Amino acid sequence: MARTAEARYSITGWTFVLPALVLIALFMVYPVFWSLWMSFQVGRGVNTHFGGFANIVRLTTDPIFMSALGNTLLFLAIQVPVMLSLALLLASALNEPTLKFRGFFRTAVFLPTVTSLVAYAILFKSMFSYDGVVNATLMALHFVREPIDWQNDPFWARTLVIVAITWRWTGYNMIFYLAALQNIDRSIYEAAKVDGVSAKDRFLFITVPMLRPVILFTTVTSTIGTLQLFDEVKNLTDGGPGDATLTLSMYIYKLVFAFAPNFGYAATVSYVIVVIVAILAFLQFKLAQERD
Repeated sequence: MARTAEARYSITGWTFVLPALVLIALFMVYPVFWSLWMSFQVGRGVNTHFGGFANIVRLTTDPIFMSALGNTLLFLAIQVPVMLSLALLLASALNEPTLKFRGFFRTAVFLPTVTSLVAYAILFKSMFSYDGVVNATLMALHFVREPIDWQNDPFWARTLVIVAITWRWTGYNMIFYLAALQNIDRSIYEAAKVDGVSAKDRFLFITVPMLRPVILFTTVTSTIGTLQLFDEVKNLTDGGPGDATLTLSMYIYKLVFAFAPNFGYAATVSYVIVVIVAILAFLQFKLAQERD
């Protein structure tokens, strides 16, 4: 009798869970395996056939892919450390109980995260235009002698993308650090202050070590997000000038929608992102374990 009731409860439970499992399998599991199969297909549009490792070989001789890969890794190497460092410093500053208007400053820093992408992209393009407010300010302060061509010079176009994504996502990561800081007992800081520990040393030897798990989490998620960078590049520079700001995700988009559709090669490029994310996440977790 007990087994019958247990089986009935099990069936009831699976009945509730089954629709969600079907949707997950249909829209998440199936596309993963189908895209893996597609990565071995060659041809244009729907006229494809199995090509073995032809797409992988093509990666090694594709200059546009190499440019997109280099740009993506450049954004990753520069933007992620800068953004997470800013987020950590802001969280530490905004966690001070003596700071007035803390709520206002926290909201102001977090606000870019919930700002419409299209709206802020248009605003940034206007601000960083040749005759925009940024160039006018820099010239008024005598930092530059002539306006910077932010959107048509390769170096400055990359800088514009880095500034934009840092502005948008710093507040998002700051919230994680701020929440973690709330769980650190203030008496630890007070005791260190009594012992004469400077603010710099309190930050380096108390705050940073105690936030290590959260720092690891934000590093992994920011790495994944930057490797999938698409929105800001599409709206700010469209991958230009030339391919100066083209990213892997942008290249996948162009392979499918801008050029003659090549679904197989696009799937292959997408799995490059998967492999890079897996390797970097493994290294980050491994490094964190060694430090522990």
